[in-house]
Amino acid sequence: MSSATHQPVDTPLTPAAMFLVLTIRPEPEALDAVRALCPDLPGLVRSVGFRDLDGRLSCILGFGSEAWDRLFGSPRPKDLHPFQEIQGVHHAVSTPGDLLLHIRATRMDLCFELATQVISRLGDAVTVVDETHGFRYFDARDLVGFVDGTENPDGPAALAATVIGAEDDEFSGGSYVIVQKYLHDLAGWNALPVEMQERIIGRTKQTNIELADDVKPSWAHNALTVIEEDGEELDIVRSNMPFGDVGKGEFGTYFIGYAKSPSRIEQMLENMFVGRPPGNYDRLLDFSRATTGSLFFVPSADFLDAVTQPGAPQAQASAETSPSDSAPDGSLGIGSLKGEPSHE
Repeated sequence: MSSATHQPVDTPLTPAAMFLVLTIRPEPEALDAVRALCPDLPGLVRSVGFRDLDGRLSCILGFGSEAWDRLFGSPRPKDLHPFQEIQGVHHAVSTPGDLLLHIRATRMDLCFELATQVISRLGDAVTVVDETHGFRYFDARDLVGFVDGTENPDGPAALAATVIGAEDDEFSGGSYVIVQKYLHDLAGWNALPVEMQERIIGRTKQTNIELADDVKPSWAHNALTVIEEDGEELDIVRSNMPFGDVGKGEFGTYFIGYAKSPSRIEQMLENMFVGRPPGNYDRLLDFSRATTGSLFFVPSADFLDAVTQPGAPQAQASAETSPSDSAPDGSLGIGSLKGEPSHE
């Protein structure tokens, strides 16, 4: 396991969450504003969270592929790339996103206050392209009525599934995250017999028991979302939340999956949208439509703490780093990042 301090990707589900996807304006001052936020974000979380120490307030900051190049240049996380749309039986769209803020707490007011402070801090440097407020729905169910996230790993297994180690040593402690908003056709879904709903999901609706292999169809949701490599199941951590707007008739699930490699989630989505084998697709998609899709890299907390403005003294990232090591060109000064030119 990486010795770098990871962002709280393994935080257990909370009753409230906010998801903010932002784009960054092209001006250099906008990039400076985002860089300035990076080391200060933990202080904002502490200040807002101190109002309710039982509120479990946390925030994860992720960066899209193009934004990484503009903000930090080279080197870059080896698996970071734009989200690739999938054209299968159904369509997984790719939508813009430079920054992701995943805010969680036991109370929505804490999430809302932190989001307000962050957006106020960034000002006109960013544009909010998507804001979604997630909520706990009864006993961790989604709006189609089934318990969501049953197979999530926890504890050390969650960290092993999500936190990068020696496979990309320069970015150890980091993670990848893919987000998608799904809107449900609840009228069509609720018109199905419960037995058919259970076959589509692969679990019983009331008791959340997985269907036996000789009963579960090969196109069941939980059959297609199992990813294996060399006979070993590869985990991801899902932090999905229901959301909705009753007045607009919108009822959905915000999918957010963390993993140490994006290929795990990408293969899962390929199975769902194209099918395994092709054509044997996830029948849940007949009733759930993806309206967004973005991929982000979540660097370690140490990385964020060391971000500085171009020309400013570098943060002391480790015991080996001293003020004399500072790079005047805006590079991060962490390991091989020290002294590399900034690309804006």
